[in-house]
Amino acid sequence: MNFFQALILGLIQGLTEFIPVSSSGHLVLAPWALRWPTPGLTFDTMVHWGTLTAIIVYFWRDWLRIIGGFFRSLTTRGPWQTGPGGRLADQYSQLAWWLIIGSLPAAILGYALKDFFENLFGYPTAVSGFLLVTAAILALSERLGRRARDMTGLRLSDAVLIGLAQAAAIAPGLSRSGVTIAAGLGRGLTREAAARFSFLLATPAIFGAGLLQLVELVQAGDIAGQLPILLTGFLTAAVAGYLCIRFLLAYLRRGKLYVFAAYCAVVGVLTLIASLVV
Repeated sequence: MNFFQALILGLIQGLTEFIPVSSSGHLVLAPWALRWPTPGLTFDTMVHWGTLTAIIVYFWRDWLRIIGGFFRSLTTRGPWQTGPGGRLADQYSQLAWWLIIGSLPAAILGYALKDFFENLFGYPTAVSGFLLVTAAILALSERLGRRARDMTGLRLSDAVLIGLAQAAAIAPGLSRSGVTIAAGLGRGLTREAAARFSFLLATPAIFGAGLLQLVELVQAGDIAGQLPILLTGFLTAAVAGYLCIRFLLAYLRRGKLYVFAAYCAVVGVLTLIASLVV
């Protein structure tokens, strides 16, 4: 892999991790379409840590409050201390536990079916099919979502269902941000609240996946010779990811998901045709 390829693939990862069009799908399709070598585990690890850095930098205030809320919940009357309406008395204590619960399905499914999902990355036709599924989910959620509740109205059932959606999105082409935002809209959240919870929920998911990749990477051997190219991918993904978070949160205050659904549908159909012809 050369510097130009690292730059482009890092940019693709940063842009598509948060915009609901599937980063995993694009990282499969781009090298396939351009006849580039497969990036490999080392590069994949670095660009994922780049997007993780983007989330932490953008939401650092939220994460400090969430971590503080978690420890407060353990030192009061327990993590399920409730206030009016049966909710946790502290908003960030509540959010901390919703994020923990929402992260469990992806952790369990990813561990149990790791080899199955990894095999899907070798099939562009599977990616195209999942992109079409993503398009349908985005369009339906935009059409049917009530968009009535903000982040303070999150419930345990919301965390579970959005977490299950995130678990399903381990499949390449099924957009993680797309299906989690769609699940939030389906539960009655506003677009901005659904996107914000989706991005916060992505942090432990990307961290866990990146940590597993990092362990495998350390076991594989020395990476010093690849460091300049790896840093190119990391920095590009981090900067592009940060800018995309800002863009999408601002866009979703008024914009709709149909444009992303249309994009996924077009790319899915074109990829399916190309894979059948080739």
